[in-house]
Amino acid sequence: MAERKKLTRQRARNILNTAAKRTVLVTGDPMLDQFLWGNVLRISPEAPVPVVEFQRESFMPGGAANVARNLTALNCPAQMHSVVGKDDAAKKLRALLKADNVDCKPLISDASRQTSCKTRIIAQRQQVVRVDRESKTNLEPRLAKRLLKSIDNSVAKAKAIVIGDYGKGVVTQDYLDELKVLSKRHGVWLSLDPKPVHSLDLRGLSLITPNRKEAFELADIDDSTYNANPVKDHNLMCVARQLIGRLELKVLLITLGKLGMLVCQPGHKPFHIPTIAREVFDVSGAGDTVIGSFTLAIVAGASPIEAAIFSNHAAGVVVGKLGTATVTPRELLSSF
Repeated sequence: MAERKKLTRQRARNILNTAAKRTVLVTGDPMLDQFLWGNVLRISPEAPVPVVEFQRESFMPGGAANVARNLTALNCPAQMHSVVGKDDAAKKLRALLKADNVDCKPLISDASRQTSCKTRIIAQRQQVVRVDRESKTNLEPRLAKRLLKSIDNSVAKAKAIVIGDYGKGVVTQDYLDELKVLSKRHGVWLSLDPKPVHSLDLRGLSLITPNRKEAFELADIDDSTYNANPVKDHNLMCVARQLIGRLELKVLLITLGKLGMLVCQPGHKPFHIPTIAREVFDVSGAGDTVIGSFTLAIVAGASPIEAAIFSNHAAGVVVGKLGTATVTPRELLSSF
């Protein structure tokens, strides 16, 4: 039977209803996103920089934690498995995750780590500057062992594991290899959003979701061409074939910004899905929405093409919002 290359609102509703009965484990690098909102009315006399007049402050889970809250926003149960510090940022992150109905009981606190915190200063809907406070060293072996045991104790009741790798030290090659073993043993889907600057052996994963730049870097191919029709972009097609073959993936999902996304599967022609975003305000966290919603659809029984269309709609809603955002079931269904 040919794979369906359309997704109706009713089919999307069925996917959401089924996903509410599934559990997804999320691991990787969690972060706290801090936003300082204000207005710029003048330039500083001290230096040629804008003076932001502070109005309000907000916090949101970021990084792998944002993947988890994207899942629960769509009513899919999610557990957060990672390591944070024993600091104010960790307390705030735990409270936010609980408010978003993410199970963060498996989250390990350790004084040797600093919880990653990204502070963005926003003025007139534009980001002025970002300040990062974080640890980048690999987890100590004792913490890595505890984290793997936490996953091992939970994976039997889960349908998928999503890895949010941001190069902050949680996702090492040893940890990734152990997750591959666990996923195969229990027959669960394994998704990863890769960072080429963090060199890892990605062979044998179910899904990776690089953007165009990351895909070219992973394939070590120069991105010197551009075609508004992705399926006619020779270099992009070469990248897709190489990554699918070399990494032995079930699905390669390349996000293409305003051009949408490209779904690649072994033995199938790449399938292009145009974006549904009407207006883009902020792409922060859009990749988290893509990998979370795609995995949610897969565990609910969707085909890879259906899952990609589903996640394309979810991302199209999120980029129309400011800040690290999520999409609700009502917003998602309204986009069809």
